[in-house]
Amino acid sequence: MPEQHPVDPAARAHGADTTSYTAPTHLTVVRTFVCARAVALGLPPLRAELLVLAVNELATNTLQYTSGGGTVRLWAEADRLYCEVLDSGPVRTFGRDMPPADAAGGRGLAIVERVCDEVTAFAAPGGTVVRMCLDL
Repeated sequence: MPEQHPVDPAARAHGADTTSYTAPTHLTVVRTFVCARAVALGLPPLRAELLVLAVNELATNTLQYTSGGGTVRLWAEADRLYCEVLDSGPVRTFGRDMPPADAAGGRGLAIVERVCDEVTAFAAPGGTVVRMCLDL
C-alpha cells in the first residue's frame, strides 16, 4: 500500500495533502485519495472524476516509464484546485494532438490537457512536476 507522506515544505504553504505510489497495485488508493480530497476541497464530483482520470494517466506513465514511483499533492487556493504529480521522469511536453482511434497508445497526456483547465510541467529536484489546475 502506498505510504502517506508528511507534507513537504514546498507544499506546506498551500496546505497540500500528499500520497505516493510505487506499484500498479497502488493506483486504486491514489484514485480514491484524489477523488476524496478533490471533493472535500470543493470540486464537484463529476469534475473530481475527470481529475482522477488525469492523475491516473500520469501515474500510469510514471510506473511505465520511470523508476521509483511518484507523489501526488492536492490543495486549493483562490477558487482553484491544484494537483501535482511528481516523479523522476523528464519534463513532459504538452500541446499534442489526440492520437487516432486506432493508435496503440499515446493518449495519456492529451487526455490530461483536455480534462483540466490548465496544465504545466516543470523540472524539480530529482525529476519533474506536472501541475493540473481546475476551477472550483
